[in-house]
Parts: sequence; structure tokens; C-alpha cells
Amino acid sequence: MMDWNRGDALSRNGEHSSPVPLASEFMRRCTDSNSDQTEQGSSERTFDGKPVPSENTWITLFSLVLWEGGSSLDAWLTASSSQVAQVLLTLPTSFAQLGLASGIAFQILYGFVGCWTCYLMTALYADYRSIKENQNVSFKKHIIQWYEVLGGLLGPWWKAMGLIFSTTYLLCASTIQLIACGSTVYYINDSFSKRTWTIIFGAVFMFTILIPTAQNYRLWSFTGIIMTTYTAWYLTIAATLNGQVLDVKHTGVKNVELYFTGASNILYAFGGHAITLEITHAMWKPRKYKVMYTYAILYIFSLTIPSASTMYWAFGDSLLTITNAFAFLPKTKFRDAAVCVMLIHQITEFSLLSLPVHFVWEKALGVHHSKHFTIRTVSRIPVVLVIWLIAVMVPLLGPISSVVGSLSVTSTVYIIPCLAHTTYYWNSAARKVSMRLKMFIPSVILNLFNCIFYQKSQSLGKLVEH
Repeated sequence: MMDWNRGDALSRNGEHSSPVPLASEFMRRCTDSNSDQTEQGSSERTFDGKPVPSENTWITLFSLVLWEGGSSLDAWLTASSSQVAQVLLTLPTSFAQLGLASGIAFQILYGFVGCWTCYLMTALYADYRSIKENQNVSFKKHIIQWYEVLGGLLGPWWKAMGLIFSTTYLLCASTIQLIACGSTVYYINDSFSKRTWTIIFGAVFMFTILIPTAQNYRLWSFTGIIMTTYTAWYLTIAATLNGQVLDVKHTGVKNVELYFTGASNILYAFGGHAITLEITHAMWKPRKYKVMYTYAILYIFSLTIPSASTMYWAFGDSLLTITNAFAFLPKTKFRDAAVCVMLIHQITEFSLLSLPVHFVWEKALGVHHSKHFTIRTVSRIPVVLVIWLIAVMVPLLGPISSVVGSLSVTSTVYIIPCLAHTTYYWNSAARKVSMRLKMFIPSVILNLFNCIFYQKSQSLGKLVEH
């Protein structure tokens, strides 16, 4: 069986979507001796067998350094950028609803269960890709997605379920990013209504259709993680310097409704691994993604726990009345800077979350394998228009976040991967072919526990709402 984990094998066989050597390797190849140029009889140098004019060397190097990314660092940046954005501003309210201890506990729980389901998804991806490659299927121009893995390993009903749940979640999550931009920018410029700002940012978001795949987010993901880090530590430092407000109260859990509302918001915050396979497929060595995702979650903990805890310490129960953390901090140039960088990060996250939906739409139209990216770009326009329309029609961030957190996230990124993993590997033949699952029984027990836990949480949340 072909070892899909080996990046060099994928590069030799041309099976990866766009394998690119490191910049140092590129410079070595582009600085061959003059004798090589003389033998070629041309002023052009070669790069992966293709002629590269010498005057384009720096342009190509710029592309490799800032555009073409498939390393483990790129995966960490993209995974970290896709986890939190505007949720940083609502997590303090979740702490006020849950209490400090429960808030921290839920973050750790959802974060590490997310790491487990990420592992499950990449394991299924590995088997699916190995099976297809043994059938001489090429993925040079095809991006493997979650619903295709489910369909290929478990059948058409699983494929339909994966397609419906994942697409619905990603559409709603993308809509949340657009609505959040309109709500956030209002704190530095209230000359327009939040709905008007949503319309304006919808036009800005249209430019995100120009990014081809998850492999082209190196610059944007690097920028996004800087933006998130600045905002988180701004909230922490500003709340500390501001100190506790007069007669601050830390009641903690007031009622079951608020408790599950806060838990749902944290659940949504750590549901970014819905785009796991798109990022995995973009890596030169896909097997390393599960490790990079764990590192990403640990880094996110270093941002979310201090900022939410400090804000809750400073403002207490007053966070229950207003869900945006910016509203409690004085208007300064540092706060305005935090608002601006958060807006930039939300654009990046919108692009990441909507990317899988673009792929689904391209495949439905039959243009996913087109040699001309212009055709694919134009085909993506209706997707952004639909998200734009929904955001304008439903400009309230709270209700849609609650629905996504309690329904779509639970099913898409926690329950379905556990059920799919257990169902597929229940067949002993699949376990023998995989050669990866050495502890089947413990994994089944953990998967069933996760399914029951999240299903009960979801049911209790619905009961409380009624």
C-alpha cells in the first residue's frame, strides 16, 4: 500500500495538489552554475522541470515565501486562525454565564475533544486517500473533502449527511463573521447602522473568492494570528489596568438557560476543525496535521483563558447585559486598533470558512478541475451573495451564534466523526488494511462517550430554550 504520509512520494508521483519545495531549495535550483545554462543554450533556469526566467526570480520567491504554503508551520497558522475571532469578544460573557471554574473547564474539554475528533477525521482521510491512490485516482487538481471521505468509506447516506451538516455549518459560520464585522466596526464609527456596515463588508468579503486553496493562506494566516494575539492581550491588559468596577459581583451560575447558552458559545469557539481535511490536503506531509492542530489549541488556550478570566474579574455580572467586550473598555487608540485588527482577522476567517463551500459549489457546477482559475473564481460569486443576503436579513449575532453552536457544530464536528470512525473500523477487515488503529476498543468507548455527552447537552439546551 502506498504510504500517503510521505511527502517525497507524493511529490514524485505528482499526487499532491501543488507540492512546492522550500524557498532555500528554490534558490539552490535557481542559482545553478553557468555551465548548466550554457548546456541548455538558454538564459532560463529551471524550477521543478519548468522554465523560470531569471528576471522573475524574486517574484517567484515572493510567491513561495508568502503565498505557496504546505508546511507544518502553515498548518499551525491556518488552524490557529480558524479557531477564534469575534468569539474572543463574547467569551467573557460566557464566563459570566458559567462562572470562572466552569468557563475554564468547558474550554479545556471542548478543545481537547476537538483534538480527538481531528485525529479521527485525518485517520479516515488517510485510508480513503490510500484506497483511491491504489485505484490510480489522481488528486493533483482535486481537493478531498469530508463528505467525500464519508461517501467513499461508508456509502451514499453518510455522504449526504456529511454534505448537508458541514455545508450548513460553514454557511452559518461564514454569515456570523460578516454580521460580526458590522457589529464590531460600530464601536469606532457609529455614523452608519450595523446593518449598513454589514452591507459594506459584504462587498469587501467578495474579494476572498480570489484565494484558490487552503495552501495559499500563509500571509493571511500569519496576519490573522498576530491580530488575534494583539486583541486577546489588549483585553487582558486593559481589563487589568481598568481594575474592578464599583460593586462588582461574580454570581456565577444564575440559571440553567444561561449556563447552556455560555457552554454553546464556547462549543462554537472550538469548532474550527470543520475545515480539517481542506487544510490537511494542502500539506506536504498531511500526517502531521493532527499534531499541529493540538499545538494550535494549546496556543488558543493561552489567548482565550487569560482574556476571558480577566474581563470577568474586572466587570463581573455586568457582562451579562452586553456581549461585546469592547463595550466595557474606554475608547482609546489601543481599543480602536484592536477593533481594526479584529476586522482584518474576521475577513481572513470568513475566507477560510467559506472556502470548503466554494469547493462544493465548484464540484456541483463541474468546474472544480478547470485549468482556468478565472472560471472557478466567477463560479464562487453566488456563494458569497447568498451569505451576504442572509447576513443582511438576520443582522442579530446572538441568535444565529446560538443556533450554530447548539445544532450544527455539535453534529458536524463532534458527533458525526465519532460515529463514522466507529462504524468504519467496526469491520475487522478495515482495521487490518489500515494498520493504524491499535487500540480499537478504547477508541470505541471514547467515541460513544463523546456522542452521548454532546447529544445529551444538545437535548438539554433545546429543553431549556423551550
